[in-house]
Amino acid sequence: MKALKYLGILAIACVITITINSCGKDEPSVAKPTITLTEVGHDNSHHAHPGHDMHLEADIVAPGAIGSIHVVIEQVGGDTKIKQDYTSGKYIGVNNTEFHEHIDIPAEAPLGKYTLHFTVADKLGQQTTVNTEINMEEGDEEPDHDHE
Repeated sequence: MKALKYLGILAIACVITITINSCGKDEPSVAKPTITLTEVGHDNSHHAHPGHDMHLEADIVAPGAIGSIHVVIEQVGGDTKIKQDYTSGKYIGVNNTEFHEHIDIPAEAPLGKYTLHFTVADKLGQQTTVNTEINMEEGDEEPDHDHE
């Protein structure tokens, strides 16, 4: 009878140990990336112009180190998607950075409303996406000082 009691206690201890160890390994110990879009379009106008580039800035904090950045500009109610991926280079492998790029907008991009999806994935597989609206409109290219 004592042997059964000790085996029962040992079995319960094993189950608790396995549960604690497996739960601890499933969840990363660092926070997901955070993204703050600081400028979308020249002077944060949220406008883009077909045939020109669109200024895009964001502050990124990724305690698990940036693994990739994906930018998608998707036409609302249409088929046009403009994609730009950053999987190597100055942003990858760092924990925080100021993203500053100029996204080329094709000349044939239809005018109208678009949604920008900005996604950062860290090296642990966690990801965060922020979305914002953009208006594609006629107009001249952005001023030269925007290309700094």
